Amino acid sequence: MDAASTIEEMLRTALPALTRAERQLATHILGHYPVAALGSITALAKAAGVSTPTVVRLVQKLGFKGYPDCQNALRGEVEAMLVSPLAKHDRWAGGVPDTHILNRFADAVMGNLQATLGQIDHAEFDAAAALLADPSRRVFAVGGRITHALADYFVTLLKVVRPDVTLLSDMSNAWAPALIDMEKGDVLLVFDIRRYENSVLQLVELAVEQGAEVVLVTDRWVSPAATHARHTLACHIEAPSAWDSTVSILVLVETLLASVQARTWAVTEPRLKRLEALYDRSRFFRRHR
Repeated sequence: MDAASTIEEMLRTALPALTRAERQLATHILGHYPVAALGSITALAKAAGVSTPTVVRLVQKLGFKGYPDCQNALRGEVEAMLVSPLAKHDRWAGGVPDTHILNRFADAVMGNLQATLGQIDHAEFDAAAALLADPSRRVFAVGGRITHALADYFVTLLKVVRPDVTLLSDMSNAWAPALIDMEKGDVLLVFDIRRYENSVLQLVELAVEQGAEVVLVTDRWVSPAATHARHTLACHIEAPSAWDSTVSILVLVETLLASVQARTWAVTEPRLKRLEALYDRSRFFRRHR
């Protein structure tokens, strides 16, 4: 691990290679970061529902000699965090009073984008794109209260790129019919950012029982659904607003679409030509004069 990485970043990077119990522990720590790992090893293991040897194995995989060594590093991070909010407040509130909200919001979004692209493992991204491009697998997508629009956007475009793509309703009572048809090897793309939704987690658990492979797009605190995901892609979403920003997630979605399209171009090109011909026949779009 990079010595400059935070424990939070180390955990996200390590998630795909962890055992089921270690991933459950890592997800718990990320969901309650940094407080979860500041207590005793016994308290952490109990709260995460794992054994104390699992805690030891996880911190050793992160490069620490043991749990005390990991805690010392975490305390150093906490000390730095105590300064950061004050500096951030000065910047957003009184440090630059003449700066317009457009510029302040753009600064936050650009920071999110830079941090997101800097932390996503290329191999993890490529593996997720390969699953979504695999013609032998059907693709299902679902989002939460806010992120359902992103799932809808992804499906609208992916349907052009390849066949067998389905958007699941944001109403959980409509999921059962989709689960009946979900088979081993199918892919479920899930969007879940804070506040994580219980219904989304339940759907993921049921889909995995059906044999589906889960690709999770979440925030940097990581949804509990990561415990069941084959691939997890985390984005930074903070913004000077009452709501989180989904700009970095949208960039990730469009990059995934571009990657899938590149992998499936032999199929995608004739699909695009047929689609354009249908649009022409139906006069769907206004013609330029």
